[in-house]
Amino acid sequence: MTENSPKISAIVQTYNASLHLDRVLKALEGFDEILLVDMESTDDTCEIARRHGAKVVVKPRGEHRIVEAYRDFAIHEGAHDWVLVVDADEIVPPRLREYLYEEITRDPSPRAILIPIKNYFMGRWMRCYYPDYIMRFFNRRGAHWPYRIHARPSHEGPEVKIPASRTDLAIIHLANESVAQTLAKMNSYTEREAERRAASFSPWKLLYEPPFRFFKTYVHKRGFREGWPGFIHAVHDAVYSFAILAKIHEKQSAGRYRDLENDAERPFKTK
Repeated sequence: MTENSPKISAIVQTYNASLHLDRVLKALEGFDEILLVDMESTDDTCEIARRHGAKVVVKPRGEHRIVEAYRDFAIHEGAHDWVLVVDADEIVPPRLREYLYEEITRDPSPRAILIPIKNYFMGRWMRCYYPDYIMRFFNRRGAHWPYRIHARPSHEGPEVKIPASRTDLAIIHLANESVAQTLAKMNSYTEREAERRAASFSPWKLLYEPPFRFFKTYVHKRGFREGWPGFIHAVHDAVYSFAILAKIHEKQSAGRYRDLENDAERPFKTK
């Protein structure tokens, strides 16, 4: 690459992320800058980052409620307009790095490139979720990451998808979650999703949305190919959907179900 070639900042956001961080940062060493935005880790996350030559910026944990706010800060903290945002458990394969540089050299106009990702569960690559495109590479000029859970960044220019057939370009998600880990996360994740989806809620969704979610994962996306892990995750998807809807219904129905309070207020009667 020449002096005038487009440059890329690889950005990682962390909090106590030492488990996979060494491998994650090693895969990013070919980029022009590695920026790590840390939320006051108490482990050796920052030390690992400095060993890899990363620029480390510490942002107080609790300053914002959701991770997207920190991502918005991070994309504007880097040195270069082209940014690749990577989680602390994701590996960028060398061929993807080469592809991104080739693309912005060929056409430097602002845009976003959607990248496929390989997700794992119980030791299996869950092909039923592939390509599960993520928007992590874009030109930050005019870009903004909304302060909303699971929000995608706004940006200038069109969106271009890497073909799903290019599995060699897919980001590898190192998290190989167990059933216990997915269930542990469910309560907080569904709480946030319930807030986001409350405006469009209908009680009838409790009847048809969870079964449809199971059908979509297990049959339509062919989760059955993954054996029992595929079946288990399809059931998890249905339960996840049901939990979101049940929480919305509970909050919107507050005051409607008062049997316990009414019973408690009735005088105690004896025969």
